[in-house]
Amino acid sequence: MNRRLRIALLGVGGLILMVVLAAFVATYVVLQPERFTALLQSRARAAGLELTLASPASPTLWPKPALELDGLTLRAQEATAPLIVASRGKLVLPWNTLLGSETRISRLEIEGARIDVGAISDYLDTLPSRPSTAGAILPTIDAGFRVTRGTLIRGNQLLLSDVDIDAGRLANGLPFTLAFAAHTADATPYSLDLETTPTLSRGVLTLGDAKLNVASASRFDATLRGDATWRGAADVGASLAGRVTREAGPPYDIVLTVTPANQQDPLYVALKLDGENDHTDLRIPPLAIGEWWSGIRAGGSPTLPPLLGTVEAKNVDLGSVHATGLRIRATPDTPAPASTAAAPP
Repeated sequence: MNRRLRIALLGVGGLILMVVLAAFVATYVVLQPERFTALLQSRARAAGLELTLASPASPTLWPKPALELDGLTLRAQEATAPLIVASRGKLVLPWNTLLGSETRISRLEIEGARIDVGAISDYLDTLPSRPSTAGAILPTIDAGFRVTRGTLIRGNQLLLSDVDIDAGRLANGLPFTLAFAAHTADATPYSLDLETTPTLSRGVLTLGDAKLNVASASRFDATLRGDATWRGAADVGASLAGRVTREAGPPYDIVLTVTPANQQDPLYVALKLDGENDHTDLRIPPLAIGEWWSGIRAGGSPTLPPLLGTVEAKNVDLGSVHATGLRIRATPDTPAPASTAAAPP
């Protein structure tokens, strides 16, 4: 290699190195990691939470401007059990942040998160209760977020593993998407996908043109479409219809209706399933079901669930329980008597 070419290559290499160093310095100067860390922590404190990091945030420019976060812990103020602990996180920023624009986060990504629903429930109990006459609200989320390789726990009990959540921006009048996937404690996979446009007007929240898909690989796939409304408290209404396909049998037509509570009746979820051999028409009071299940978990005397309606199924297979000719008729006076011809496990 002649001397002139060697000098030219060294010059180009030096120029590239200067550009890289300048970009690196500019990244720290313009992005100011402490500015965004303080923004996150101030928003957490405003909600009665404390956010800590294992080490200071570090900026990056590729593939988008972002701040890498290491060792996130989010806990309620003066609480010992954390709500969320994550190994890594990332704050994705808009490109105009490099030009000194307003501090804004376009996306939050969290990896290896451990989410404690018990601690979250305790935190929610500390929040001021809203008047029963208050209308609906829409908690705006300016930035979309993603959770990968997460686990859902209650204390030391594992509820869900391999949790993956991907949500877009939540704002009034804008399309919103939510994708959720996880495995139960027995390694059964489930997924939920929601597409809708939330609209809040005069204290009424409407989820218009909603599409809901719930599935479990190699077991079933249910898709429903419709609308839902919330006017505050237990004033919830919904009407969804669709179809359930199954690996182990013929499909079902499904209708799901939610009727709000009134002076005589509680909030009810009405479920209708019509298949080739099975028919279900049930009214389910979710609040009463929650109380019933809490009593069972607390060691109370086993009782039948507070359901209303009828179930007719030619065959039922639930783990080691196998039944044929199942008929259930639940009335207000008799919650859930049943007659079956059961096969031995």
